[in-house]
Amino acid sequence: MKANAADAQRAFAVPGDVRLFLFHGPDESGSRALVRKLAEAMGEAAERVDLTGAELRDDPARLADEAAAISMFGDRRWILIEQAGDEIAPAVEALLDAPVAGNPVAVVAGTMRAGSLLLKLALAAPGVLSVASFAPDGVAADKLVVERGRALGLDVSTGAARRIATDCGGNRAMIERELEKYALYLDAAPGAVRPLDHDSIDALGGSGGGEGALARLVDSVADGDGATMEAELARLRGVGIGGIPLLRAMLRRMSLLARLRAEVEAGKPPAAVIASAGKAVFWKDRGTIQRQIGRWRADVIAKSIGRLLDAEREVMIGAGPIAADAELLAICRQAARLRP
Repeated sequence: MKANAADAQRAFAVPGDVRLFLFHGPDESGSRALVRKLAEAMGEAAERVDLTGAELRDDPARLADEAAAISMFGDRRWILIEQAGDEIAPAVEALLDAPVAGNPVAVVAGTMRAGSLLLKLALAAPGVLSVASFAPDGVAADKLVVERGRALGLDVSTGAARRIATDCGGNRAMIERELEKYALYLDAAPGAVRPLDHDSIDALGGSGGGEGALARLVDSVADGDGATMEAELARLRGVGIGGIPLLRAMLRRMSLLARLRAEVEAGKPPAAVIASAGKAVFWKDRGTIQRQIGRWRADVIAKSIGRLLDAEREVMIGAGPIAADAELLAICRQAARLRP
């Protein structure tokens, strides 16, 4: 059954007839945030059983057995299945057909095809809640930054929220890490609220990986600056950032360019488009974005967005960060060909 995050969180407290939660979609950090909420609802003493898609493919009956099992210590019990796909559909069918299943099951599946057997099963079954997570965009991303900052004792300004959300590519985990960094720097806490503005961000070298990392990478790719892109990728690897966060940051930029370029192709000058964009474009980035919407054609942007989505799926199914780097290089080369 299709559900949203709020539905899932209500069901965590009182699962009732819900036997399985399917967390999927391109925002894996959002899915994992829901897994953490389920763990909190189950309690610290609860036993977590970890299974893989390969294990359930080889033994479909095991999931129903684990869901009905009683903890040897008498505590609550729940099951987590990581990065599973259609290979666990028979196991899920067996779980739903079982007469008893007292332990909730959570599946983190990543991006799924519309024709996925597992997704179709989850949407049709009343005993399953299927929740798709998407990276927050625009106002939703800004709101996320403000709300998470407030929980840490930060009063985040509107401009700072937009900047952090953009630099982090809407990735919830990265946003959390950035806000924790600023809270530590400003000595903020729920009982000692501190303002967070552009000056605070600049004092720590920018947002997005500790040094304005993603913004510089995205700019270099969209501008066709291969040397800077290679240097940024190397630096990001050094601080543990790679793969999907980079693709999502680039996807955010290309999506922005797609919206603004449509106005250009409708006859509006690039400068006028930027002038009317408002908060959608951070003021320091206006010159860069204006230059890019003047070069990138709508059809080329659309093709790049499709390739970024394909690369994300490849990374998720095991290709690793190298697939992300290769796609960014391809887009950078395309951008270089668009330069006058």
